[in-house]
Amino acid sequence: MASRAGARHVVLVMLFAAAVATRGAEVASPVTTRPCGAAAAAAFLCSRCATTLYPAVCYSSLLPYAGAFQDSRVRLARAAADVAAVRLRDFSASLDELVHNLGPGSGDVGEVTPSPRVAAALQDCVGTISSAAGLAKRSSAALGRLDVAAGGGSRMARWEVSNAKTWLSAAMTNVATCADGFTDSAAAGAADVASWTAAGVEEVAGEAQNVSMYTSNALALVNGIQW
Repeated sequence: MASRAGARHVVLVMLFAAAVATRGAEVASPVTTRPCGAAAAAAFLCSRCATTLYPAVCYSSLLPYAGAFQDSRVRLARAAADVAAVRLRDFSASLDELVHNLGPGSGDVGEVTPSPRVAAALQDCVGTISSAAGLAKRSSAALGRLDVAAGGGSRMARWEVSNAKTWLSAAMTNVATCADGFTDSAAAGAADVASWTAAGVEEVAGEAQNVSMYTSNALALVNGIQW
């Protein structure tokens, strides 16, 4: 029965990884490195992405939207915030599925389950990452208002840029809170759920790092808006 439980656990972790990959398919892989294009919009994107911590992620994920932002720093930052929101939303949904699929209820005898502390940390992550996605969307909305009101006054512009920065910074804090809380709880419960945490922590922490790159890039591009 133990081998059956272990196999079920492996399947759940694989399903979590597959769900994240599938939901994020519309955004290019963060490990993809592409040469900068010669077109004006691509060259502009390349120069702006060079100011971020993850330029390859920035370029590959935003190149599909180059026609929409052209050479506008505001529209580029908004596109980055939207991409970050999608990644965060998908991560939250995948965590929610993982929470519902783990634990008692499958009928397997001796099934592998996370400790109560780890399970609680996972549940907390669902909420904090979902909130982070909402914050990224609020940042995008602020940048949208800034774009529509171009030339409407520097005071309003500074206000909207400040809001966009604040919400993206808060989103990054949420992701860090999820990663730290989950890792700490998993370490505390490692003795009784070692077979789960070995793969589970790696998958969740890895995706938290993944989504943080998109959020970090969006914040860097907002910081580059000049008004």
